[in-house]
Amino acid sequence: MPIVQADRLTRIGAALLRAAGASDEEADAVATGCVNANLAGHDSHGVIAIPTYIDRIKVGHIVPGAQWTIVQESPTTTVIDGHWGFGFHVNAKAMALTIEKAKTANVAACTVFRQSHVGRLAAYPMMAIKAGMIGLATADSGRSPKAVAPFGGREARLGTNPISIAVPSDLDAPFYLDMATSAVAAGKIQLAAARGEEIPTGWIVDSEGRQTTDPRQFRKGGALLPLGGSEGYKGSGLAAMVEVLCGLLTGLGFGVEPTGRHNDGCFMAVFNVAAFRPLKDFKKEVAEFARYLKATPPSEGSTGVFYPGEVEYIREQQRKVSGIDVEDATWDKLRALAGEYKLAGEFDLT
Repeated sequence: MPIVQADRLTRIGAALLRAAGASDEEADAVATGCVNANLAGHDSHGVIAIPTYIDRIKVGHIVPGAQWTIVQESPTTTVIDGHWGFGFHVNAKAMALTIEKAKTANVAACTVFRQSHVGRLAAYPMMAIKAGMIGLATADSGRSPKAVAPFGGREARLGTNPISIAVPSDLDAPFYLDMATSAVAAGKIQLAAARGEEIPTGWIVDSEGRQTTDPRQFRKGGALLPLGGSEGYKGSGLAAMVEVLCGLLTGLGFGVEPTGRHNDGCFMAVFNVAAFRPLKDFKKEVAEFARYLKATPPSEGSTGVFYPGEVEYIREQQRKVSGIDVEDATWDKLRALAGEYKLAGEFDLT
């Protein structure tokens, strides 16, 4: 696998997206969002997704330059139609607007519909912590094909339906949760298949409902399992609640629409910490809480406790120096696109 520095990978991704029709602002938002996911160790949401986004532009599922509109709003709420624009771009605008409303109203929320994949969900709540606020985001995939079997089932009827919450603190590494409600993100199955690797038991079932370590079975009628293993009803229940917030509350509905157009529905909320207690005191105590967790004696075979978000921060610092491993299958796709758009020479991808 080639190892590529983050800034070069961002430039390549942005150039390919611009060549496919994205504006400078859209291309930069998507490429930066993907590479930031790679830096944090979430390669399933990294540059591996860029060829898919370009495919969706080509078939009209993503509309570059689409102007998002406010359908309905109040001083504390907003309903946003993304008009099939890039989720990275639309969702960031929606979160920025929600933060602005919370500066006045202290609590604000929004729903977003008809937008493409939003990438790594944590990117949006982490915008809120920069403003001294707690940010929350949930997302589903609208009525595009599903990936996760409800607990006890073998047919996919739910999305991976992630949840992310970010909290301001005095810590160097931000304190945040970013998790799928499935056992694993669907992109990690794609990543394992691209790398020719097996996956752990408990991630997916095949088309007959049997657990398998072969990631290729996922695309052959298999399904992801919900979070929780033998207690998978917990992940399944969380996924159902995300579906309500992001599918039903947005009006996207549930089930699968035949065209298969990916349509991320999002519910996001922001809470101004200063409305509840002094921000300085809160940030100090969150840091103390994180250190309290880390001081827990390790269990057998463990290297110790990490607080939520710490591992991603450590990986980011490492990968900023060492570069990002890009699996050969993804690199080959990026090179092929560079050749198609006559950019191979410019980026040394011949």
